[in-house]
Amino acid sequence: MTSRLAIASVLGVGLLLSHASLAPGQSSAQRAGASPASRRPAPAGDVLPDGPLGEAIRYGERILTQTRVAAKEYVGNALSCTSCHLDKGRRAYSSPWVGIWGVFPEYRSRNAKVNLLEDRVNDCFERSMNGKALPRDGGEMRAILAYMWWLSRDVPTGVDFPGRGFLKMKPDRAPDERNGQRIHASKCAACHGADGQGLLGPNGDYVFPPLWGPQSFNIGAGMARLNTAAAFVKANMPYGQDNTLSDQEAYDVAAYFTRQPRPDFPGKDKDWPKGDKPPDARY
Repeated sequence: MTSRLAIASVLGVGLLLSHASLAPGQSSAQRAGASPASRRPAPAGDVLPDGPLGEAIRYGERILTQTRVAAKEYVGNALSCTSCHLDKGRRAYSSPWVGIWGVFPEYRSRNAKVNLLEDRVNDCFERSMNGKALPRDGGEMRAILAYMWWLSRDVPTGVDFPGRGFLKMKPDRAPDERNGQRIHASKCAACHGADGQGLLGPNGDYVFPPLWGPQSFNIGAGMARLNTAAAFVKANMPYGQDNTLSDQEAYDVAAYFTRQPRPDFPGKDKDWPKGDKPPDARY
């Protein structure tokens, strides 16, 4: 237990952005290993701007890493934003926020609209956090945007930072949920629990998030999609042993946990209004 809590203390455990593409002849394993975003230094507190801007950046980081505490009225489960955007939003192929400031507005087929960054933030609160949208002009939204701007300050506008989004990969065969269950038991259950309900720490907070059940992300979340979940697992899990599962194993275990019971998403009937729903969507 002590070792897992120690790991959890450095684990930033929403889902934004488009999928990264593989270069010709490059495996997903090679791509996962090339992660400059994961080595980007954290914005040190002593170099933050003085005054209200620096305070907003710090507040934004606190909201994103301690979401259930700092924005609890907008959260409906046991997750924090950094449950999926690892290392405070700086880890490659876990949908990092580095560079995200300069790539919006961006069209998204799920709602068939040009989305602003605020739209994508609220999409995560409503789906991944199974909660409700932040006030677009409120202090929480301004602070989150300030933090994302700070992470992106050295990335040119309109340029995708290496490691944006998730790996793009395909299984060799149809995913095998039974094998996924075995992989979960051997590779995932130590942290996420045999029942997938996460690991609680001594203070009652989750140190490893639930993978399914009432305290996990809802069926409208990006992580509820098979391809997204498999790509995240491949590049980032098991924690501290990332890129040790084969592509097929990542798909198998993703097929297992994404198809477990989880909260519904009331607005699902409005998704993909042009009829282009991807085949890996949960609904």
